[in-house]
Amino acid sequence: MNTTAMSPLTVTPLGFGPDLKNATFDPLNETACENWKEIHHLVFHVANICFAVGLVIPTTLNLHMILLRGLLTIGCALFIIWATLYRCALDIMIWNSVFLVVNLLHFIYLVYKRRPIKIEKELSSLYKRMFEPLHVPPELFQRLTGQFCNIQTLKTGQAYAAEDKTSVDERLSILLKGKMKVSYRGHFLHNIYPCAFIDSPEFRSTQMNRGEKFQVTIIADDNCKFLCWSRERLTYFLESEPFLYEIFKYLIGKDITNKLYSLNDPTLNDKASKKIDRQPSLCSQLSVMQMRNSMASTSDSEDGLQMFLRGTSSASSLLTGPAERLP
Repeated sequence: MNTTAMSPLTVTPLGFGPDLKNATFDPLNETACENWKEIHHLVFHVANICFAVGLVIPTTLNLHMILLRGLLTIGCALFIIWATLYRCALDIMIWNSVFLVVNLLHFIYLVYKRRPIKIEKELSSLYKRMFEPLHVPPELFQRLTGQFCNIQTLKTGQAYAAEDKTSVDERLSILLKGKMKVSYRGHFLHNIYPCAFIDSPEFRSTQMNRGEKFQVTIIADDNCKFLCWSRERLTYFLESEPFLYEIFKYLIGKDITNKLYSLNDPTLNDKASKKIDRQPSLCSQLSVMQMRNSMASTSDSEDGLQMFLRGTSSASSLLTGPAERLP
């Protein structure tokens, strides 16, 4: 019996055989660059330099955000020029136009925020003496003095407040110019000089009790000009500004302390009062409030004054010592 060796057969469909002659083999790395293109125009490189410089600006620099947005804006503008004139690439031009608008708007906004704030001439001395040393920004001071307050004047002899007649719930004022005299039933207590609150003790005492009247008389001893806030609107504004609220607490407390010094030394002038720049103590604030209460509860003016002076002798002894050591 003859056996025939079986050999594997390969069936190739007609017309589908491999064409080895015309076959081309691609390299393994299709992204390999054998022929580099020429360098782009100088405008392209200047644009990238602007981006690089803007990104390496240290954040500790005061104007770093303005410089960053400005350089990004310039870089985008140069990319638009390069894509339009030298590359003719519509997509690059469109995307950089969008980036240009975004960065330009940011740049304008940041420059607007850095604009110099113009404070009225009448209020500039008040800001420099009371608010600038406490790092109150000019724009915040402008908001404080520009919405719900006004500047009023008093001629010599006119009264700002009359004891037992004028309500203390309506306003809070700071003297800008001139001098005022505070008295109780005809007895002189102290003077009020520029850049000092006129009615700070009443403002502090009426935070708990409303509907009270002035227990002293305040008269203009010279032609006076003062800044006057609406009490209700000022309170509402300070509640929305915690930083400024704390500033007012400090300033009013210090002003009460200065008035206490003036009560113990009626000859204290404006220059001497500038040296009293300490955090107000609780005993000093209570002493001025005790003055109001003791005077109001005593019918005889002499007895009222003597009662107040005896009641504040302990507090004044504590305050007089540090005051003598002030430069």
